Amino acid sequence: MTQPAKYLSSLNRLFRRKRAALLTDLREALGTASRTTIFRILKAVGYFTSYSHAGRFYTLRRIPKFDRLGLWSWRGIGFSSRGTLRATSVFLIEQSEAGQTHEELQNRLGLRVHDTLRTLVEERIITRERFADVYVYLSADPKKTAAQIAARKELYVSTAAAVVPPDPLLVIDVLAEVIHHPREDAEAIAERLRAGGRVVTPKQVEEVFHAYGVKKTARSRSPRSRA
Repeated sequence: MTQPAKYLSSLNRLFRRKRAALLTDLREALGTASRTTIFRILKAVGYFTSYSHAGRFYTLRRIPKFDRLGLWSWRGIGFSSRGTLRATSVFLIEQSEAGQTHEELQNRLGLRVHDTLRTLVEERIITRERFADVYVYLSADPKKTAAQIAARKELYVSTAAAVVPPDPLLVIDVLAEVIHHPREDAEAIAERLRAGGRVVTPKQVEEVFHAYGVKKTARSRSPRSRA
């Protein structure tokens, strides 16, 4: 077996055992301490670096099954089709109809992004506006920002008005989305329904979850998560 073929065989054995690996794992599997050699091999087959865990984990390009936002995780290790946490945060804010709060981004990404958001605002790559007691992070493009602010205001109005249980048809729609997308949280399902013309908030979706015993894995939230 030639040396390149040996390396590739060892790499495949490693990633059959685990979906994401540290540099130490790669060194042990490939039998080399050379970073140059390791990254030459990874580059040849294609790879992603984790946006979580300070970018210390690697996976092969063929492994992730990214969701509609380009996110994938394995055992709490997050990867993005856009690469870095910085690039991923910008994308999530830019594509969002009503911008993103830190809590919304944290729930989506599974980690705090205060420092990343602060840097992006300082560099004017994104902007932010205060709504109620939290900041909403928005596109830096003035036209898009205006549209996101309008959508966020509308969302706040509809949230404030949501003092009664959702109507039966909405319950059916929410439960149907849960059946077809069991891994998605209340915010993602609310986004899907709004895209289809429904006026609904994540809070209303959560009320349906609670009423019908839909179990979702809750991420820990800190009082400091508001930004």
